[in-house]
Amino acid sequence: MLANLPKQVTIWEVGLRDGLQNETRYISVEEKLELINGLIQSGVKNLEVTAFVNPKWVPQMKDASELLAKMERPSECNISALVPNEKGLEKALAARLNEIAVVVSASEGHNLKNLNKTADEAIREALHLIYKANVAGLRVRAYLSTAFGCPYDGPVKIERVMEISEKLLGAGAYQVSLGDTIGIAHPKQLQESLSLITRRIPPGKLALHLHDTRGMALANTIIGLEYGITTFDSSFGGLGGCPYAPGASGNVATEDLVNMLHAMGCQTGIDLDRLVLVSTRAQAILGKRLPSKILQIYRRTRGE
Repeated sequence: MLANLPKQVTIWEVGLRDGLQNETRYISVEEKLELINGLIQSGVKNLEVTAFVNPKWVPQMKDASELLAKMERPSECNISALVPNEKGLEKALAARLNEIAVVVSASEGHNLKNLNKTADEAIREALHLIYKANVAGLRVRAYLSTAFGCPYDGPVKIERVMEISEKLLGAGAYQVSLGDTIGIAHPKQLQESLSLITRRIPPGKLALHLHDTRGMALANTIIGLEYGITTFDSSFGGLGGCPYAPGASGNVATEDLVNMLHAMGCQTGIDLDRLVLVSTRAQAILGKRLPSKILQIYRRTRGE
């Protein structure tokens, strides 16, 4: 166990999108830019910063085009946005993005709640978006939500997860991020799932998107590392949740993930001290404490 840990791990920071989408208080473009700049200065190279979704359903993302127009995009960074449909793709192209993310769920119930489509309809839409984006020169990363359990349908068959993942990759997505959307996966379950998945899909084509609802995200990260997965999604401060996944808490906190990886000798290129400053600022902007364990430790050591 832990005999062949990777020297380098890639982190996709999804806090600006997945983290903020549930926040009821609107965070201004200026505040979002401040957080983005802080993340980039801390060494974060992969950021999903917004989503081209209907602002009626996700008001926090109503400024997507303005945010992308105003933010700096260092050449060494991958800047992405979630695109759920063709209208969103048109906006992403207008914003001159080089990369987008698409999403589909492994379960019927979550597709109906999240995308208002059946699973088959959602998959067809995602495959179409991947094709059109690739033709336009955009790289595409795909999310497969509820890969380890659904709040509406319960357990999800692993064969279904593999089947959809292969379709997404076959259509041209460069990676599929397997989502533990409600934070229900445990290490034994993940071990059993990944032992099957990685026989059919190369680990380099996979990422893990872990929520920490039941406190098992870091343990599950270790299982992912054991199976050769080296890309993980996370959210500064542990922000997050899904509006269509009742009971889901935030993503694994980027600070906690970076701290554990660095302690185990896996480098991320991220400066932990600077990252904590970003989450500290996010707490002030949001007016609440964030769940990151490392953030809490920093607060205590400074007597806050």
